[in-house]
Amino acid sequence: MITLLEIFQTTFDEFMQAAWQTVQLTFWSLLLATAIGLFFAFCRLSGNPVLKGMALLYIAIIRGTPLIVQIVTLYFGLAEFVVLDSFTAGVIALAVHAGAYIAEIFRGAIQSIENGQMEAARSLGMSYWLAMRRIILPQAFRRSIPALGNQFIIGLKDSSLVAYIGGTELWASGLGAAADNFRQFPTYLVNGLYYLALILIFTFMLRWLEKRLNVEQRSVRA
Repeated sequence: MITLLEIFQTTFDEFMQAAWQTVQLTFWSLLLATAIGLFFAFCRLSGNPVLKGMALLYIAIIRGTPLIVQIVTLYFGLAEFVVLDSFTAGVIALAVHAGAYIAEIFRGAIQSIENGQMEAARSLGMSYWLAMRRIILPQAFRRSIPALGNQFIIGLKDSSLVAYIGGTELWASGLGAAADNFRQFPTYLVNGLYYLALILIFTFMLRWLEKRLNVEQRSVRA
């Protein structure tokens, strides 16, 4: 117990800075991943065989290979054309990875909306994209929140792999601190508690958002 307290005190400043770096890495990568996922979800739903095939290939490759392989391959592959810092490369790699899963989440959510709603909107003179933006996507987003929340939590934990391309996020700081103090187990345990705290905070925010959207939806129906 004393050792844990000592580790917590001696690493507090470093781990807090690294935790903030982890939050930023997770935020930007998931924001980009959401855009990627939405794009490929529409490609999957498209009647165009080229777009649909491109989306299927992308999803198959990403889901069929380990994330660490994708991060390292993308980092060193991009270095052939442009030199990126580890943070930027990490954001891109994590976004490309999470985007494949988010694409399937959005695709399933959109397909779960009754076809009659799109037909009714089109009969009122709305274009396909206007009906999608105003009617289909808001409902699909609400239905996808639990699955998106799980994927976002996974994305936060996956950010630890950026340490292996020189990132300075939470896990990288844990590895450095353990190498300095030679107390691997208590250092990694304290490091893990920071991840747990971040995930609990995010889970609380997600549940608040779900409740708020449910309240708004009930108010609209009333």
